[in-house]
Amino acid sequence: MLSYKSIHLDSTASSACTVLLLHAFPLSSEMWASQLSALETGGIPAIAPDVFGVEGSSQKKSWNFRDYIEEISSLLSMLHIERVTVVGLSMGGYQAFELWQMFPEKVSSMVLCDTRAEQDNEDALANRRDFIAAVRTHGPDEAVSRMLSNVFSPETYTKKQDVVDLFKRIVTKQSGDTIAATMQAIASRADSVESLATITCPVTFIAGKDDKLTPPSVVASMHRQIPGSTLHLIPEAGHFPNMEQPDRFNAHLLEHLRLIGSGA
Repeated sequence: MLSYKSIHLDSTASSACTVLLLHAFPLSSEMWASQLSALETGGIPAIAPDVFGVEGSSQKKSWNFRDYIEEISSLLSMLHIERVTVVGLSMGGYQAFELWQMFPEKVSSMVLCDTRAEQDNEDALANRRDFIAAVRTHGPDEAVSRMLSNVFSPETYTKKQDVVDLFKRIVTKQSGDTIAATMQAIASRADSVESLATITCPVTFIAGKDDKLTPPSVVASMHRQIPGSTLHLIPEAGHFPNMEQPDRFNAHLLEHLRLIGSGA
């Protein structure tokens, strides 16, 4: 069973208006606090689940994104949600691709953020294996140490210590084994490049201009492969624009929802 945060699920006039927020690695649904607040103000139903082992979700020693999306599908069915606008950031974007491939009938639109469609090459896989071994040995502080210098824009490090501290706090609440299992799921994901041409629902891409992990050029390439999609690059934001520049991110999200008829 997955834990989740939600708003307005009891007031869904149409299941198509529900927003599904899929979080990044190695964070949790807590990263979506600003978006949930904005959607709540707008009266828009939303749900933000946590991956296995995080924030009360069931532990699972070995899992992949197909396992997780099966659980997501079951959760949506339990809540009588037939279709969603799926918002996925980084790892959440990989899961959004998996949701489209497995249950396209459940996806009314997509907002893909700071993510990529390609599976890992051998160098990336070697780095992930090293990360997994180190985190299993040294715990969540090792994940923070390895990631912190690369995830935010220069302005965030100097002007938004609260965002940096939130990242640290969310990561260190998890066990090393949970973080390692999630990284293994990322490493084992399927390639989604060919599926880009099959996406027929409305798509918006959002990315931080200063993202080192998923450079804007990567997101722009996907944008070019999906006809009719839109792309927004957010200044003074790195890999987590929803946390670094929440007002700008929320404006793009709400505009997407307005254009597809899901928002006010």
